[in-house]
Amino acid sequence: MPACAQGARRVQQADESCVIATVIDGDTFHCRGGARVRLIGIDAPERSQGGAYQASREALGRIAGPGDTVRLERDVAPRDRFGRELAWAWRDSTLVSEAMVAQGYALLFTVPPNVKYVERIAGAQRRARAAGAGLWATNGFGCAPSDRRRRRC
Repeated sequence: MPACAQGARRVQQADESCVIATVIDGDTFHCRGGARVRLIGIDAPERSQGGAYQASREALGRIAGPGDTVRLERDVAPRDRFGRELAWAWRDSTLVSEAMVAQGYALLFTVPPNVKYVERIAGAQRRARAAGAGLWATNGFGCAPSDRRRRRC
């Protein structure tokens, strides 16, 4: 059984490969074999955020989309409260979470203890915001995804 398919049923600290089957939104995808992966370090617009959600989802598809192979790097906590696998995804030498933030389609979202690349992503967010990249150009982060989930906006 491929490592990605096994990963949905076990905790593994070693890196493993995953062929992306479906991009769900700007921070979640499914691997072939069924594993649901939530990218560590970022938060992307929710479905209820319309155009911002669609733009973020499409951006993830360009960076690491269906058919692409990514390397999943684990941090401390292996799963979130929804049972999704938590991982830093790498497509070749690109840290996918960092690229999503650098292009302006996701925000830094820190959930300790998974903080390995937080400084890299924080720098990418400062630069993206200053440059008006992606959703920063259209006020797409006027309501942060975490605030939207809490119905604050």
